Amino acid sequence: MNKKPELIISSLDADRLYDLMESLPAGSFANKEELEAELARATIVEPKDMPSSVVTMNSTVNFIVESSKEEFTLTLVYPKSSDSSGDKISILSPVGSALLGLNQGDEIEWPKPSGGLIKVKIKEVTYQPERAGELHR
Repeated sequence: MNKKPELIISSLDADRLYDLMESLPAGSFANKEELEAELARATIVEPKDMPSSVVTMNSTVNFIVESSKEEFTLTLVYPKSSDSSGDKISILSPVGSALLGLNQGDEIEWPKPSGGLIKVKIKEVTYQPERAGELHR
């Protein structure tokens, strides 16, 4: 994939993610540089101006991992909200980092900690806090 898709991130999510990354011990987050680069290239908007089809923090998204053709519906969360339910994905996971800021129909390749790339494609954002009016979640 030559061109990365446009990313749109809310100012609230960006601020919280920068704070999160600063609080992590050195070397504890393998994709820190990649996530920082994505935040740097993203268009930052106020939560009230977020397009309704973009993956934001706490959004529930239906996506496909292209290599395996596996389809998932997961909620993108901060690490403190992760649990063993199987219906959440941490922003600190490779796929979680890849999902943030993408629009329905977008796909992106993202580095895996073990080497190589994972390619994900957004099918649908089934829930988005901003779309539901939860602007300060």
